[in-house]
Amino acid sequence: MTPPPKRGVQALNEALHEIFGRRDDVYLFGEDILDPYGGAFKVTSGLSDAYPDRVITTPISEASLFGVAAGMALRGQRPILEIMFGDFISLGLDQVVNSISKFREMYDDQVTVPMVVRTPMGGRRGYGPTHSQSLEKLLLGIPNICVVAGSECHDLGALLIQAVEDERPVFFIENKLMYGRVLRRPEDGHIAELAVRESDGPYPALTFSGTDFAEASATIVTYGGMLPVVLDAVTELILEHEIFCEVVALSQLLPMELDTVLESVSRTGALVTAEEGTLTGGFGAEIAARVQAAVWSDLRAPVQRVAARDGIIPSARLLEDAMLPSVDDIVAAVSALEGVRS
Repeated sequence: MTPPPKRGVQALNEALHEIFGRRDDVYLFGEDILDPYGGAFKVTSGLSDAYPDRVITTPISEASLFGVAAGMALRGQRPILEIMFGDFISLGLDQVVNSISKFREMYDDQVTVPMVVRTPMGGRRGYGPTHSQSLEKLLLGIPNICVVAGSECHDLGALLIQAVEDERPVFFIENKLMYGRVLRRPEDGHIAELAVRESDGPYPALTFSGTDFAEASATIVTYGGMLPVVLDAVTELILEHEIFCEVVALSQLLPMELDTVLESVSRTGALVTAEEGTLTGGFGAEIAARVQAAVWSDLRAPVQRVAARDGIIPSARLLEDAMLPSVDDIVAAVSALEGVRS
């Protein structure tokens, strides 16, 4: 019997309960995570009642959270931090850049820092300029950490369990809209009408195709909360323009492992990147540079990038929608490759 569908918040919450039940060296820190509140997005619901000695509410001091977690990880514990809004990871980046990411190499592999930083990112909820950003790109230039961003089509629980088992510091990015969305996992190699392949490895990539991986016009590379926007755009491209694309949804953003992307681009000959963060210096720029270096001869057109406009995110919904990347933006980028006006 097929299990009932889960929402993102349920999958993550169940994974945390499984992790705590399995390991007694896991601790959870964060602001307002105790029951009955259970965290701003309810991901930690029930944990403090079940494990009162290992779920610890904290003052509003992200920098101290990073420091305490690093010390515990160095001493053999497995701390999980919940940063209530991803906008505030910047308050701990000094310790990440200058300490947490460097300890293992500085001490000749004699220590590890196996800590997980869970945090929601993204807009489209009207939270305004300082609670709606997608700041993952700030992490992508830091060596020796891992950045993971699952989507509603990934096995979120399995990704989080793997992150806790990882010996590296892991940033686990959770898109806010994904908490309330029903997860869509592949069944018989398909999600709806799209064929889906899942790569190997601890943090798999998903590749979607409307042609069962036959000829397609472009590869769209994305991750996390942008995936449903991209899939809506793919549907519109098929129905309105008869343009078929492949979509690669990465879950591991750093270290970048692009074999799945390169395989797809070699089939399609064109690349579009789509991210919710701002355009300049973004995830898509790095993907574009690496793909062009690796398979330049396979590309028949310049890479197209879709991202948020460079600026702050307004609170008003219409203005927020205008700032963030949309279905129309993706359709326009793909259509530009085909010479078709959207």
